[in-house]
Amino acid sequence: MIKKAVIPAAGYGTRSLPITKVIPKEMFPIGGRPAIHYVVEEAVQSGIEEILIIISRTKNLIMDYFDHSLELEAFLERANKTHLLEKTKLPNVHIQYVRQSHAKGLGDAISLAKPFTGKESFAVMLPDDLFIPHQKPALQELIDVYNSHQANVLAVKEVESKLLKDYGVIDAQLRSKGLYEIKDIVEKPTSSPPSKLAVTGRYVFTSKIYEALNQLTPGSGGELQLTDAIKAMLSEENYFAVESTADRFDVGKEEEYLRLCGLLKDRE
Repeated sequence: MIKKAVIPAAGYGTRSLPITKVIPKEMFPIGGRPAIHYVVEEAVQSGIEEILIIISRTKNLIMDYFDHSLELEAFLERANKTHLLEKTKLPNVHIQYVRQSHAKGLGDAISLAKPFTGKESFAVMLPDDLFIPHQKPALQELIDVYNSHQANVLAVKEVESKLLKDYGVIDAQLRSKGLYEIKDIVEKPTSSPPSKLAVTGRYVFTSKIYEALNQLTPGSGGELQLTDAIKAMLSEENYFAVESTADRFDVGKEEEYLRLCGLLKDRE
């Protein structure tokens, strides 16, 4: 069973500058709640009981949001506005935090989670990617595959050929509808991508991933790439990919962020 999830939220948010100089992209408002709220909510709906959020020193707003505001609650009671207390309710899950002191990439961020996850398998959820489910949560789809195969699982989506250069792209064999066994993975291919299936922000890993992360050497920009660790493990462990049935939105892209805001507003 997967009971722990890691949310790396320490990046600079360079795609969304200049607003991310002061507001973390994880705190961008969507339907009156920050983006990361929906990610944590998805984790809880998927059976996650403990979450580690990896932050930097400029991301204290995330910690503040998931803390109780006793002053606000007391004010609402004094002002006879207790009906608003419902709006301040947070997902029912235990959250811890650790700081990534230097921006060394996603691989480095996840390596910081080892004391939290130990020898357990665990989920990784990138807060840039929000999934709106039609039936079950996107993370639950991965966990179901993990429970069946006891193997690493990645979420993928088919994307346009011209956009594949922005993603990790898998070479995989179809096992059943929406389920693939991964044979290879390429980070941001500039030519001849192995497929149109791009990795999209949800993962389930066994603890073996830490061995590969520990052996990584820095790549472009001095960062440790998670894709490189996955690629190194393909010869040692089984990796599956699930083509998620949920609608996926990248909040780092303005047009997708606005489309998601409109979608959730229409559902209210």
